[in-house]
Amino acid sequence: MTQPSGASPGRRGGRPRLIVNAFLMNTTSHIMGGQWRRPEAEQHRFNELSLWTDLARRLEDARFDALFFADVVGLYGDYDGGWDGHVRRGLQVPSNDPLVLLSALAGATSDIGLAATSSIIQSHPFQFARQLSTLDHLSDGRAGWNIVTSVLENSHRNFGATELARHDERYDWAEEYLEAVYKLWEGSWDEGAFLADKDQGMLADPEGVHKIHHRGERYSIEGPHLSAPSSQRTPVLFQAGASPRGQQFCARHAEATFTLLPHPRAAGEYTAHVRRQAVSQGRKERDVVFIQGFHVVTGSTEGEVARRLADLDSTMDVDALLAHTGGGLGIDFGGRDPDEPLAGLVTEGGRGQLEAVRRFADTDTPTVRDFALFRTRANLLAGTPEQIADALEDWQDAGVDGINLVNHTIPGSYVEFIEGVLPELRRRGLTQGEYTPGTLRQKLYGQGDRLPERHPAARYRGAFREHSAAATTRSRARATATGDA
Repeated sequence: MTQPSGASPGRRGGRPRLIVNAFLMNTTSHIMGGQWRRPEAEQHRFNELSLWTDLARRLEDARFDALFFADVVGLYGDYDGGWDGHVRRGLQVPSNDPLVLLSALAGATSDIGLAATSSIIQSHPFQFARQLSTLDHLSDGRAGWNIVTSVLENSHRNFGATELARHDERYDWAEEYLEAVYKLWEGSWDEGAFLADKDQGMLADPEGVHKIHHRGERYSIEGPHLSAPSSQRTPVLFQAGASPRGQQFCARHAEATFTLLPHPRAAGEYTAHVRRQAVSQGRKERDVVFIQGFHVVTGSTEGEVARRLADLDSTMDVDALLAHTGGGLGIDFGGRDPDEPLAGLVTEGGRGQLEAVRRFADTDTPTVRDFALFRTRANLLAGTPEQIADALEDWQDAGVDGINLVNHTIPGSYVEFIEGVLPELRRRGLTQGEYTPGTLRQKLYGQGDRLPERHPAARYRGAFREHSAAATTRSRARATATGDA
């Protein structure tokens, strides 16, 4: 837990601003189990578009960088022998498709980023690439994708598998998935190939549109990409894997990674390690930014903060927290002694999450209680606005570039942050006062709309010109002329 005490003067001067995202899910109970029951909570209205459009506009008015929507495509593992508690407590069920929601929010906003989680298991890369290109078009270049491999066995069973694929095999799968969508986004259309030239009667230049002929272990895709290039081509790439294999994947592909680290010391070690790996992949250290998840409780005095914490704890559903944490690891915590040590845990599920709990508890044998507290006390910032700002500066000094703000209630948690904490952050120059013009990538990095040439996706630019529409026609004409047709 990060819970600052003793306000100190803000350490301003030459600091970069923090990225500030709202961490959301189109469901009733996302992270903080049980809080949907609070009288002021409105997240039970998650099926109503107006809940999300009102929130999106409020966050855009406050100059948040992005709406970051989590998602799952299956149930968490059993708790207390079954999954009836998941339904009763609303453990991310029911939940709706964030991509559909973001398409609606694109029309209700103009600047805030629109990022969604989508697993490699749930959509064929050809279809998914088209969906993200469409969202990027409709939002004028504000789309982002959180790449996940799905740790839930039920998710894999929902898409034809008989069991959860092994941890590292899922990342091998993700490598091919990304290769395929990169070919579609970056290689299928040349710059300027979409003309819409009414005078010449040419909508697109046949020389500049290519099939990709991808052939891999899992996918066979001929192409071409049916969407013309959007403002960003490839959406901003988020990723959250924290295992050794996940870190390697992040260092190669991610532009931003979502972390749940327990304290700045761990953040310093983690960010430095991933950045070194990024450099070894031919990228630059600052090509990957780190966005830490926090839930924030603030007040004008420490006494008020303590009262608010106690009030929120009174409606926290500990069973839901344990079902959530254990379900992502494939461990049933139901009915266990809270002080039972869990030694020698091995999982094909969320290994990064397991490591986060171990770091939080500062032991390789965390107890059941440690797993419960992880959801409520790890990544908590509680204090006055000045104390929270000081703590965020400590995290920034440790290598963290931004925050993903977890909610207890919607819209209350965000209103509290906007009215209570944001003015102090803005006073210190830690958050933006206005949006930078341009795409989400330009807003976040200030280096243009497209992925840099050193990113692995760039290798597919211009790689398929022998498969252009015009080249295919010429090849057929030559074959006819030589009698080979």
